[in-house]
Amino acid sequence: MSHDGVGLRAVMRSVAFLTAGVLAVPLLSGCGADEKPSRPLAAQDIDLVSRDKVAEGGTLKWAVDAVPETLNVYQADADEGTTRVAQAVLPSMFRLDTNGRPVANPAYLESAKVIGTEPRQVVLYKLNQQAVWSDGREIGAADFVAQWRALSGKDSAYWTARNAGYDRIEKIERGANDLEVRVTFSRPYADWKSLFSPLYPKDVMGTPDAFNDGARRKLAVTAGPFKLDKVDTAAKDVVLTRNPRWWGEPAKLSEIVLHSVGRDKRAAALADGTVDLADIDPAEAERIRLAATGDSGTPFQGSGKTSVKKLRAWALEHGFPEKKVKVGEKKLNRAVTQYLDQQEKLQGFEVRKSLEPAYTQLALNGSDGVLADERVRRAVARALDREELAKLVLTPLGLPAVPVGSHLALSGQDAYTDNSGALGAQDTKEAQALLTDAGWVAGGPVKEQKKGEKAAGPEHGKDGDEDASDGGKEGEYIVGEDDKNGHDHAPGDEGGKHLAQDGGRQYSGGAPGAYAPKGTAAPAGAVAGPLAKNGKALALRFVLPSGPGSETLNTVALRISAMLEKVGISTTVTKVSDASYFKDHIASGDFDLALYSWPGSAFPATDARPIYAKPVAAADGSVNVEQNFTRVGTDQVDQLFDQAGTTLDEGAARELIRKADSRIWATAGSIPLYQRPQLVGTRKNLVNAGAFGFQTPVFEDMGFLRKGASVAPSPSKS
Repeated sequence: MSHDGVGLRAVMRSVAFLTAGVLAVPLLSGCGADEKPSRPLAAQDIDLVSRDKVAEGGTLKWAVDAVPETLNVYQADADEGTTRVAQAVLPSMFRLDTNGRPVANPAYLESAKVIGTEPRQVVLYKLNQQAVWSDGREIGAADFVAQWRALSGKDSAYWTARNAGYDRIEKIERGANDLEVRVTFSRPYADWKSLFSPLYPKDVMGTPDAFNDGARRKLAVTAGPFKLDKVDTAAKDVVLTRNPRWWGEPAKLSEIVLHSVGRDKRAAALADGTVDLADIDPAEAERIRLAATGDSGTPFQGSGKTSVKKLRAWALEHGFPEKKVKVGEKKLNRAVTQYLDQQEKLQGFEVRKSLEPAYTQLALNGSDGVLADERVRRAVARALDREELAKLVLTPLGLPAVPVGSHLALSGQDAYTDNSGALGAQDTKEAQALLTDAGWVAGGPVKEQKKGEKAAGPEHGKDGDEDASDGGKEGEYIVGEDDKNGHDHAPGDEGGKHLAQDGGRQYSGGAPGAYAPKGTAAPAGAVAGPLAKNGKALALRFVLPSGPGSETLNTVALRISAMLEKVGISTTVTKVSDASYFKDHIASGDFDLALYSWPGSAFPATDARPIYAKPVAAADGSVNVEQNFTRVGTDQVDQLFDQAGTTLDEGAARELIRKADSRIWATAGSIPLYQRPQLVGTRKNLVNAGAFGFQTPVFEDMGFLRKGASVAPSPSKS
């Protein structure tokens, strides 16, 4: 999960990636037998070429957010770097194709299928006879057994992040020969293809000590096209080199270096050669686009000089941080000169773009307070123009601006269908009617909120929040103060120009974010209200991250706030530090409204259930919400997930998932908005790499274009 940036990938299956009453509402039937499957909204963009066009050798320097804290994807602090390493050096029985569907990996499997269902489900894996660990030992049943025992949840000495699926295995045994592995389940498990991907050697999984600590900084035994050479925390590098025992197509690259680079330093790192491939933010994508056109946008006149005032204005226009602009003339000139030098070097790069397999949602905390009333949650949802929000983020990037219609699948995946009709489209009158029905009426006695006064509500500041408006500081402001032009904006936003772009940082991984054009202001228009009930104004607390890269979330939040104001709902935006955003606010339930993202999954019955499961009260009075941070759930949704997870008929399971999604829409606990953009800055001659979309990268095919070879032009290039 991410805040279009901030997240916990380890809480879903993406660690291996990578991961009440029911309303009487009509259910969409979903895809029938004659329905055509959906397609991904945007194709992957990786400069795909045949292997004969890829040069032999070379080092690919690939940006990641941080050097991984662990190389074990099944631990809670696994992150994007952990996943990248596992994909390159470890077996995965299944990997995802361009439509986000699991397909057998021929490097490790000859076949894998259910060979029996009565009295127990049995899956038979037939392994590739050439598949061996880097120490020469065959990959086999002993490795499957060790991983099952470690992840089954039966031994608390193993510090595992997840046990889903492994806890349903009854036994694992050798088949007719050493290349066959029989897995028998105690209960039917529809998502069996999610298991053993990745597969660790028994050396890692065999004991709690090896599992907990042995694979945090080293993997002595691997079985992929690359092997782990070293983890260099001082240089911020993870170095992967060719695996000499790899039996498949040999890796084209000699070496892959995963290098830690902050999101706000990626363009500079590309320019100075520190990295060749990096997920980037829209502002840096724009820099690369301008460099490609040869337009440096130089502020200097023919003499090489210009006024400091004009230079500062130019620097701010080109995305310089304010602290780097408010400096002396000499420092400013040096910074501008460095920027222009980087622009020249960025001419050797391009932007490859697609849509990330993740979506941004508006989360509504239904645990208590105003949003505990389902009518109010539905009113919030009906006030939103999701198409407008998708356009706000995606249209400037040239990506399809189609709202996400499912909580449980994305366009292109088999389970995807637009179930938003279970809740209804944007309808201001219907939203107002729902609020009236809930007892919120205009003209009630409400204490007037003075300009600059803190909003009434929960006590804040426990995580160091300060009174502040923007600029990355923490604090809160009231949305709804009109400036002289009639635009809503945060205090300190000059003329309503509170820009936003999603930096795509994650607590446990990274991905590029979203973009709103410069000067975007919340829409003006007649507003309703104020609405009140029992002397209390209808006001919601909108919690957002404040760090670099969270600007798009802020812009989207302002637009949402303006939409809500039109139906009589006011919002107080509270900005908190990235470090506390998830832990102290989302996970703990200290918010009314929030924006964050969930990665898509090929196995929603397994991965999405804890996100939408009905919270359960424990004996000590606490409530177990799993990953359902909106605290909204129903028994029937849980039942549909359980049925889908035990149904081995793929078509029937798909229909159950769609029915569950319709009911999730109806509860209005979370409102999917848009699929997140995937922007990747790449060296122009790098091929078979870039914006992968759903697909698991094929590491052995990556490399640099052979001299004299060419790549077919792509319309998505910037």
